[in-house]
Amino acid sequence: MKLLALDTSSEGCSAALLVNGNVTERFDLAPRGHTRLLMPMIRELLAEQKLAPADLDALAFARGPGSFTGLRIATGVIQGLAWGLEIPVIPVSSLATVALDAIEHFGVAEGDGLAVAFDARMGEVYWGCFQSRGGLPVPVASERVCPPESVSLPALGGCWYGAGQGWHLREQMPQPLVSAVSQIDDTLVPRASCVARLASHELAAGGGVSAAEAQPVYVRDEVTWKKLPGR
Repeated sequence: MKLLALDTSSEGCSAALLVNGNVTERFDLAPRGHTRLLMPMIRELLAEQKLAPADLDALAFARGPGSFTGLRIATGVIQGLAWGLEIPVIPVSSLATVALDAIEHFGVAEGDGLAVAFDARMGEVYWGCFQSRGGLPVPVASERVCPPESVSLPALGGCWYGAGQGWHLREQMPQPLVSAVSQIDDTLVPRASCVARLASHELAAGGGVSAAEAQPVYVRDEVTWKKLPGR
């Protein structure tokens, strides 16, 4: 399997190439550099593996939630490649990518929970809850956007871990919830390497959509038409 994955859903910009189970990645924290950095990253990865775009079997991207502008950048690049190459696309939750990163970062045990929070601006957070099963994050609640004080955890038997930059707003979250979380890392951002790994499992299970169906998921749909500062 040869799969190219992209992420521009946060201040991080990254591309990753999965070839026969091995992942190589280019990553940079560049909040306003996605357009400038992304295509050179793709070219470097392909050249490093001596591959041409036509050698790819599938594409993947972090479909959101996240920065509206960033999501449109990755979506546009992926759609352009997918239409030209006529290969399937795997859209991957940005929140799930951070959950996967956190599973390894914390050494999360089977059955434990991961609460991922992104700063959605406008006094809100993007919120997603997952359970570690077989080393992968499985959603246990719908992704949503809400004020920090409105976040909640579904009932699980194991420990909870917090990940994502939205956790810097934890002083505004319900204190019983924060106290129930054993460890928090508010520095983790989505990465294309995690997009690639999650996408490979979905592709192996028969997943994938066409270029036209490869669309971002904003969660906060009612304001996607607005021009938000820094988004």
